[in-house]
Amino acid sequence: MDLPVMPPVAPMLAKAVKDVPEGAYVYEPKWDGFRCVVFRDGDEVELGSRNERPLTRYFPEVVEAVRANLPARCVVDGEVIVPAGSGQRLDFEALLQRIHPAVSRVTKLSQETPAAFVAFDLLALGDEDLTGRPFEERRALLVEALGGVQAPVFVTSVTEDPAQARQWFAQFEGAGLDGVVAKPKGGAYQQDVRAMLKIKHERTADCVVAGFRWHKSGPVVGSLLLGLFNGEGQLQHVGVSASFTMARRQELVAELEPLREGALEGHPWQQWAEAEAHEKDRLPGAQSRWNAGKDLSWVPLRPERVVEVKYDAMEGSRFRHTAHVLRWRPDREPSSCTYDQLEVPVSYDLADVLSGASGEGSGS
Repeated sequence: MDLPVMPPVAPMLAKAVKDVPEGAYVYEPKWDGFRCVVFRDGDEVELGSRNERPLTRYFPEVVEAVRANLPARCVVDGEVIVPAGSGQRLDFEALLQRIHPAVSRVTKLSQETPAAFVAFDLLALGDEDLTGRPFEERRALLVEALGGVQAPVFVTSVTEDPAQARQWFAQFEGAGLDGVVAKPKGGAYQQDVRAMLKIKHERTADCVVAGFRWHKSGPVVGSLLLGLFNGEGQLQHVGVSASFTMARRQELVAELEPLREGALEGHPWQQWAEAEAHEKDRLPGAQSRWNAGKDLSWVPLRPERVVEVKYDAMEGSRFRHTAHVLRWRPDREPSSCTYDQLEVPVSYDLADVLSGASGEGSGS
């Protein structure tokens, strides 16, 4: 492979803001998938991830789609997504399942839950490095170069109208999207720099703390395991919170110590010690698909404390991303922490979002 921009590339990042900014910006839907920089040089294709580890082996159908749709020599920044079986929304859980060490499993899943690629920036074309050029120029070249693409390759819709961006923010969550991104029109592509802005949904929920994991650096709390009661009165694992300073992690060890005594006896997650349950339901002790050696073992706690967390969205019955602890809630009973408190976004068909994500124009 011999391209003007070579792998690995650390993708340009975004910093969070509270509202859609106004000014010299181009706005895009924020796709909830795996960030992916595609490198193509003839038949050679590499899919690079945000952490610069290749995704190529996990998505053979995307590799073939790249060969069929993208220019012969190019570097394109975008997102690998998996639509749900009905095609009405994104399925991040199914996307996570695609990271598997077995070739036979990868092949099977590529047929059962095929992925798509949504392009949103052009870093190189032919022999030209485009990263120093303004984004609005890169966008125009992207639309021109990928004008004839067909599913499962798409070019994301954009708009320069902040009112349209706010409408997308309100509507597209129902299709499983993650918010809105604002890109400065005149901005160069800056690797590993938060040069864009992102607007994501923020909500709060009161959750039961039913366990924790140790931190990778030593005997301090790494993450809290959060639970909510379903309609049948069962405590379901809903996600984790891991956003603590090191000093706070040390404090939590002492705070949680009284809840460890006798915790496993009668614990609602006692069956999670079974390896079969880990693999089937992706429970707290499951192996990490990104790092097979990562220890995800957990320490049970008596489910007696309630914490208020901030989260962005749900994926099925779980928080889509890591939640952020706001405060302890000694005034709340664990039994009151149910799914009923969660806001349900209005449904929106993913096909309607993707219908504007083509190589034909901006979608403004």
